[in-house]
Amino acid sequence: MLAKLLNLRKRVPDFVPAMEPGLRVYAVGDIHGRLDLLDAILTRIDADNAARPPADRHIIFLGDLVDRGPDSAGVVERIRGLCARDPQIHCIMGNHEEIFLRAIDGDDKALRLFCRIGGRETMLSYGVTAEDYERLDYAEVVERLNAVVPPEHRAFLEGLKEIMILGDYAFVHAGVRPGIPIADQKLAETRWIRDPFLDHRAPLEKMVVHGHTVAEEAEILPHRIGIDTGAYHSDRLTALMLEDQAREIFST
Repeated sequence: MLAKLLNLRKRVPDFVPAMEPGLRVYAVGDIHGRLDLLDAILTRIDADNAARPPADRHIIFLGDLVDRGPDSAGVVERIRGLCARDPQIHCIMGNHEEIFLRAIDGDDKALRLFCRIGGRETMLSYGVTAEDYERLDYAEVVERLNAVVPPEHRAFLEGLKEIMILGDYAFVHAGVRPGIPIADQKLAETRWIRDPFLDHRAPLEKMVVHGHTVAEEAEILPHRIGIDTGAYHSDRLTALMLEDQAREIFST
């Protein structure tokens, strides 16, 4: 009888998520116009990958390429080129890409938000001078955006992924709504959600790897791994390596 009770009280082992066999995946947090940090983290990834045994390497950028930092145009161009040359490099759309595209389309609400959350720096990176920007009204901002953002940048951003599933991991920008199957998640949630996802503590259908919410260090919880370390102001861009059951975090 005692033995049965002891067995019942044994702790069920924690589930350890695993990547698909043969894959090595690097996820990169929010870049926000920091081309210098992007180039530095890509160098780290290349060196890390070369130092390990051969594997099928994938890189996933978690979104928020633009705004706030000084070279959004350069970041978009660099990642667009990488994705065009290598089908194993992927990029997910963040809420800042959504707002950027809606501002280009002339959506008034998005335009005003764009100008409050780093759109000025994005426009300057596309060649608008600070003096010109200060003189523009909202209608002129739309006109100038359509003049300076290359069509290939717009097409690239419009075609970004919403979510990726690899092994026991789901890669999204912001998170998922707990209690709803990943296949049924809404885009407004995966790009924007915060508290209902962040405050959740139990495991989900997949271990969710995300950016969107800034923390001083990468966060590893039972249901999520957050790797947005505020690159645009902290000078630290963070990446996560996943292979089999191993995971490793490194920053610029």
